[in-house]
Amino acid sequence: MVTQIKRTGEFLQECYVELQRVTWPDWPQLKNATLVVIVFCLIVSLIIWLMDIASRFFIDVIMGIFGA
Repeated sequence: MVTQIKRTGEFLQECYVELQRVTWPDWPQLKNATLVVIVFCLIVSLIIWLMDIASRFFIDVIMGIFGA
């Protein structure tokens, strides 16, 4: 039990040291990256929406042909 607590403490200490080495983005970089992610999500959502409409159309056509 004591060994587990000691290892956990060492792990947290190593995490803290690593976080000190991280190069954090400044405000313009953060805004730019956020904008890129939002635009990418919108584009992917649009593609999925168009695929949904197309598949619904083709299923309706097939169902219409076979009279279901």
